[in-house]
Amino acid sequence: MLISQTESDFSPTGILSGGKGFEYRPEQQKMAIAVAAALQNRGSLLAEAGTGVGKSLAYLIPAVRYALEHGRKAIISTHTINLQEQLFHKDIPTVAKALQRDFDAALLKGRANYLCRTRLKRALEQATDLFNQAETKQLHDLLAWSRDCGEGSLAELPPELGITPKVWAQVCSENHVCTPRNCGTGCPYQAARLRVEQAQVVVLNHTLFFGLLSMAELAREEDESADTGYAPPSFIFPNDFVILDEAHTIETVAANQFGLSLSEADLKYDLLRLYNPHTHKGSLRHFATPLLLHHIEEAQTAADEFFRCARLDCKLDDHHGCVRLRQPEWTEDILSPALHTLEVEVKQMAQVEENELSRAELMDIAARLMAYRSAATELIRLSEADTSVYWAESSGQEQRYTTLRSALINVADLLREKLFETGNTCICTSATLSTGRQGMGYFAGRVGAECAETLQIGSPFNFAEQMRVVVARSLPPPPPATPEEEYMPALLDWVMRSLAESQGRAFVLFTNYSLMRQMATLLRPFCVENGWNLLVQGDGSSRTQLLADFKNDVSSVLLGTDSFWTGVDVPGEALSNVIITKIPFESPSNPLTEARTEDIERRGGNPFRDYSLPEALLKFRQGIGRLIRSKTDTGTITLLDSRVTGKWYGASFMYAIPAAAPRQFL
Repeated sequence: MLISQTESDFSPTGILSGGKGFEYRPEQQKMAIAVAAALQNRGSLLAEAGTGVGKSLAYLIPAVRYALEHGRKAIISTHTINLQEQLFHKDIPTVAKALQRDFDAALLKGRANYLCRTRLKRALEQATDLFNQAETKQLHDLLAWSRDCGEGSLAELPPELGITPKVWAQVCSENHVCTPRNCGTGCPYQAARLRVEQAQVVVLNHTLFFGLLSMAELAREEDESADTGYAPPSFIFPNDFVILDEAHTIETVAANQFGLSLSEADLKYDLLRLYNPHTHKGSLRHFATPLLLHHIEEAQTAADEFFRCARLDCKLDDHHGCVRLRQPEWTEDILSPALHTLEVEVKQMAQVEENELSRAELMDIAARLMAYRSAATELIRLSEADTSVYWAESSGQEQRYTTLRSALINVADLLREKLFETGNTCICTSATLSTGRQGMGYFAGRVGAECAETLQIGSPFNFAEQMRVVVARSLPPPPPATPEEEYMPALLDWVMRSLAESQGRAFVLFTNYSLMRQMATLLRPFCVENGWNLLVQGDGSSRTQLLADFKNDVSSVLLGTDSFWTGVDVPGEALSNVIITKIPFESPSNPLTEARTEDIERRGGNPFRDYSLPEALLKFRQGIGRLIRSKTDTGTITLLDSRVTGKWYGASFMYAIPAAAPRQFL
């Protein structure tokens, strides 16, 4: 029934046909029918749909129909904020109008994204213990805003209020304080939680989805009086199913979410939130006893010394800000004992505290301390070294802060069990799931989706008319094949020639920050001379702001690395040239990449053929996909890596470019 209904929905006379700008697309109809079949059969599907297919509506309409008719909850997970916002504010209302049915949809965000009125009230009562005069004013501004704050999320907070992270951390939702009993449904987080429970469609991001999947957080929060009999397979909600859009990112997101992170900056910040010995303020100031303050200061001292020794012991500064950790007990654990002592003291205070809210605050603090302590212990012992990779990295200004991290090396077995062999429906879709001639076999193997049905649909765009490809065959290959002093002038010349032809209006995509920074310095006088605004990732503006500036200034030039290869949508003439400086091979020194290649070698595979090349092809296809975003877009793909014609593997990259696009080799 759902399959035939979906075929009718997407027909030339279907429910979308009366909409503004509707155009029947057989590719969209084909994908929607495949989604309906997967839902009807409770199966899994990998669906690659080229740009312009209209995949969001192709999965939303059958998913919403199925959810409403069968009383199930549709989880829609995506990687980027832009697509989340588009789905929730544009596509889902379109679906509701087309189906002529009312249904509830909700955006699911992490708890810390929501204001808690109870914690805000507590913060105001304790303002003299917590904040200086300027920060106390921020609290009063938050109080005024909270009276009419919409959903009360951080994203809605007016920028002009200037609320600092320190103040927000003291008023956002936390587990023990922000509960239905303490806050009621009038609290933004509790109201959001209720909306999510009641919604037929929930939109969230991959990080949160895999975090919930790994922690089973929502399952633990279910009402204890719920039916304990047979329940159908589910992911994070009772009787749900999931659609993972932008699914090409899920392997890395899942690997990190099933791993650990211990941030020096975060830990020190949280300890200073408890009590700052310089300002004599903090959330535990009103509980102050000499012993408690001593334990806090001991923990702060231990954190300083631990991260200082950790940097020295792993020789982080000698490894350009990132070093893999291989030897268990690689540094002395002087941090966990101090955190444990403080944790025990806080728990004891909670046990004798008569005020319920104060007791809940103390339990939240103890839970955070325990999480930090557990992470530190595991990241020093490396006890999961057979299945996880561990490393230390520098971050922040002047690389002054250290973060210890771990990630799961191979997620296929885990995701096969949790997503694809559950008897529930999991649909993965993206514009890039295939690696060319190999189809989707590589992606399926990496995420454990070998049992899933596959569907590959090309873009409906006329690439013969809309796209031109220029290949710099005469450019020398990048270092080390060519000395840098010879390569850089040649690369600069090609970039300037290409920008002159498109009159700016270009993305210049790099595979590392170092080359991008060098090119930014060399290009700036040329851009100034031509009146083009040069936007450079990492110059202080956020990714969102850089994109907004690029769209608003039609002739501007944007230099970007990893995050600009994917998930960026700039239709129109502002983006008329995508310049790819190098084939996007992962750096072999990246700890997760290195561990994955070692894993492939142990299994008897070829790391380059079985990992490096297909990963580069997927990212390359994403970069190519930035150019043509609508039927009226035109532009040039400029390939400045002569290896696409000079190496045996280059043919795979040329094959990944739309076949109809005319090519010019210079």
